[in-house]
Amino acid sequence: MRDVNQSAASGFILVSLFSHSGSHNVLFSLVAAMFIMGLLGNTILLFLIRLDARLHTPMYFLLSQLSLFDVGFPLVTIPKMASDFLQGDGSISFEGCAAQIFFLTLMGVAEGVLLALMSYDRYVAVCHPLQYPVLMRRQVCLLMVGASWLAGVLNACTQTSITLHFPYCASHTVDHFFCEVPALLRLSCADTSAYEQALSTSGVLILLLPLSLIAASYGHVLRAVLRMRSEEARNKALTTCSSHLTVVGLFYGAAVFMYMVPGAYHSPQQDNVVSLFYNLVTPTLNPLIYSLRNREVRMALVKVLSRAGLRPKW
Repeated sequence: MRDVNQSAASGFILVSLFSHSGSHNVLFSLVAAMFIMGLLGNTILLFLIRLDARLHTPMYFLLSQLSLFDVGFPLVTIPKMASDFLQGDGSISFEGCAAQIFFLTLMGVAEGVLLALMSYDRYVAVCHPLQYPVLMRRQVCLLMVGASWLAGVLNACTQTSITLHFPYCASHTVDHFFCEVPALLRLSCADTSAYEQALSTSGVLILLLPLSLIAASYGHVLRAVLRMRSEEARNKALTTCSSHLTVVGLFYGAAVFMYMVPGAYHSPQQDNVVSLFYNLVTPTLNPLIYSLRNREVRMALVKVLSRAGLRPKW
């Protein structure tokens, strides 16, 4: 416990994301621009879903939760990273490190579960359209969102408490631009092999179970779409589902690399790139994917801009 108390007193030192690159200012400007774009895009999407009655449907309710996670992900890591870069100080308190681990693991699992439930929503909409109002009624949607948050909270409480229980009596320099479980475990002076094995096993379950539901849902959706006689209905279904599949690919691709590929097969530099991808790139791209490929969202944006006296030339 004395080692743990020493860790709590001294905190950790985060290695800058730009320490392995020569173009510090250019990369920092790029990250800052993407951060602002992501926040703006997801905030606008949340605003449109709240404001336009045509978007008050189960699909857009779930999408609003996805946008909420995409606002939270960058806010946990990017402002701290920017502050460290501008001040030249990468120190973070023990409590600050715990907060980063808690909120990132919470939102990571919650978003993974939510994406799986969104695939079920598309399955019901395409394969059982007449039963959709009943199967996806408001109570069911609230239950889905609540389940995703609950899964995230349980995972975050478990991982945060176990990870920070280990003694960190050697170097406190985390070779990462934020506190993430794999990076911290490398610093522990205790044997973490059993926990790392349990973490990998749970990671496989946490990733594969939602992916299995997504694969099953879209297998049925694809079969139903191919049987549609109306070309317009087929195109609409494919556009909506392809947007969701693109988001799923971006999110789960990075998650599989980080938590299913053993740490011996990727370097800290690769971890930084992949972590930046799901912390910043994916949240920035998600609102663009859904808005540019979704007619209802574009129409809602045109309506809002028209009310403001602006008429986009689309």
